[in-house]
Amino acid sequence: MVVKDTSTYKRVKRIKDSGFSIDELDHYSLVMQIGIYDLQFAVIDSRNNQCLAIEDYRLKGIRTVNGRLKLVKQILDNHEFLIAGFWKDVKLCLKTHKFTLIPANMFLQENAADYLALNSEIKTSFEEVYYYKQISVDTINVFAVEIKLCRWIESIYKKKKVHIIHQGSALVEGILKHADHIEEKGMYCYIDRGILHILVTENHKLLYYNQFAARKKQDYLKYILLVFSELGMNNKRHQVFLWGFIRPSSEEMILLKKYIRNISFGSKPSFLKFRHVFDEIEDHQYFDVMSGYLCM
Repeated sequence: MVVKDTSTYKRVKRIKDSGFSIDELDHYSLVMQIGIYDLQFAVIDSRNNQCLAIEDYRLKGIRTVNGRLKLVKQILDNHEFLIAGFWKDVKLCLKTHKFTLIPANMFLQENAADYLALNSEIKTSFEEVYYYKQISVDTINVFAVEIKLCRWIESIYKKKKVHIIHQGSALVEGILKHADHIEEKGMYCYIDRGILHILVTENHKLLYYNQFAARKKQDYLKYILLVFSELGMNNKRHQVFLWGFIRPSSEEMILLKKYIRNISFGSKPSFLKFRHVFDEIEDHQYFDVMSGYLCM
């Protein structure tokens, strides 16, 4: 049976600072984040850590790996500056549930695929295994990537090494670097489109990171309470911070507040600077793609 390609995309957010200059790209860091259903990118001026641009695209009707690659190509090819080749650096942040965290002192590069194979099926016909050494914690993130997508992105930026990272790696670095990070044990959640990321830290050490598919509003509460139970946390005492695609008035937030006493939205990354144009987005949005700037 022939799979009909009905893929299309829609830009849902675009913010560009008036200080952005096409002539200054050699000072800018480009962070591009790609998931199954979306693509975001952020531009950061590395000289002063100023956020200069954020865009968000929804990918629709994708039935195949090639269909998604086609949409990514269309977005980049039609963009005014994305395919420019003289960025200071380029980071490709990938959303995938195929990952595992390994203590650095136990990691052997030649065994990377074996570590991942313990909890994920690697489809070697179109996937390969990458790994990333976290900066803030002594941990290696091993994850699967789509070969065609990565090779095509690398072909655009031939003069630069494309740093390929996992969304979870960006969240770990961002949360541990963020000024609002607390010393005591606390939970940090990123709500993506249908995915809940949960991190728990204590004394600037990562105790836990995982992601869960969340299809119903009850799923967010279920998984948060599950991790609370696993780590001996108390829903009346420990703090929970939320980022991502969730509104203060949403049913999910109303439900969470019923069962978790100390819950609040996270703020914009303290390691970046923002001008007033970025007031257009909520403080708790796009923390993941902006945190990708910290990875190297």
